[in-house]
Amino acid sequence: MLTLPNILTLSRIFAVPLLVFLLWPSPKPFDYFLAFALYCLMGITDYFDGYLARAKGTVSRLGVFLDPIADKIMVAAVVVMLIFIDDIEGWNMIAALIILLREIMVSGLREFLAGLSVSVPVSRLAKWKTTFQLVSLGALILGGALPEWPFVMSTGVVTLWAAAILTMVTGWDYLRVGLKHMD
Repeated sequence: MLTLPNILTLSRIFAVPLLVFLLWPSPKPFDYFLAFALYCLMGITDYFDGYLARAKGTVSRLGVFLDPIADKIMVAAVVVMLIFIDDIEGWNMIAALIILLREIMVSGLREFLAGLSVSVPVSRLAKWKTTFQLVSLGALILGGALPEWPFVMSTGVVTLWAAAILTMVTGWDYLRVGLKHMD
């Protein structure tokens, strides 16, 4: 149960409070930089936990359960904090809200379908959605560390909207599959 991939996944979950602390009200550029470094480390562990589990043949039910939860906790915490500290504001909050609502909907839908023994594999487009989410949130954090480089924050906003669009498309794909199994 405590394999290296599972430990990496758990480390992401346990790192979220530290990430939130670093982004707590009125972070300074150095706080943003530390948050960005931690965020990148969390992203690296996300890649390696799955890679190691598959490569070593140690894919576990615990890992399959925890990995998407760790991802969603991290994304939700960062989105909420970036809204709270006004790095995501105005119309851009709609993109962030789309991302949060889709994550909640898909989690509930996956749980419902699992009860029916229906598996919904992650699509290639959903992987792109995740990539855009991670890049956008990372750029928005890094933008706080580099206020003299406004293009970093602009990149974060553009990729946030790209992630939101892909989020709607992939969310609809999951919902369409789910609706086939609802009475």
